Amino acid sequence: MTIKLSDEQRIKILNSDDLYAVMQNILLREEKIDQEKEHFWMIGLATNNRILYVELVSLGSVNGITIEPMNVFRVAVLKGAVKAIIAHNHPSGELKPSDADKDLTDRLIQVGRILNIPIIDHLIISTNSYMSFADTGLLEQLERSIRWVPAFELVDRIKKEEKKIREQMIVEEKEKAVKKIVKNAIKEGLPISVIEKLTGLTKEEIAKLR
Repeated sequence: MTIKLSDEQRIKILNSDDLYAVMQNILLREEKIDQEKEHFWMIGLATNNRILYVELVSLGSVNGITIEPMNVFRVAVLKGAVKAIIAHNHPSGELKPSDADKDLTDRLIQVGRILNIPIIDHLIISTNSYMSFADTGLLEQLERSIRWVPAFELVDRIKKEEKKIREQMIVEEKEKAVKKIVKNAIKEGLPISVIEKLTGLTKEEIAKLR
């Protein structure tokens, strides 16, 4: 689920404090019952580190969450992010990363390398404070890890998945363009027969887009 951001929140991230301010606000927006669950977010960035989007990838329980790497990167590929930051909350308020947190970060670093969307930080947040993998040197340590360096077959599978996502993006953009053409044509009073020739759609398909 893509989180709705205000213009003020689409800031250029200069340091971890900047991102925490945005993510703390997002967490505090949640209902009290959801604040007690783990959230996992992906923050896509442009070349200049401006926030493109914040995606809630998964909502877990009070002490755990399940993450699939390609689900983390799906929106990043669709929206053309060139780098990313991951973030999750610890409802307990304890900001020390668990072994599972480190392991997941290690895996996502490797997938990001394959997709050319590097992970530049991982924030663990609470409503009052945060911990940054980059600031503590933990990210650099994990970048040197070879535990999750994938075999050739896995690299090939990830690249095929990326291609599928990009093809999906092209189809969705084409559908948006056709819908816009149909609406403008109807607005201009063009006959349905002309719209059919312009778009290659049937009368029934055009009626669904009105």
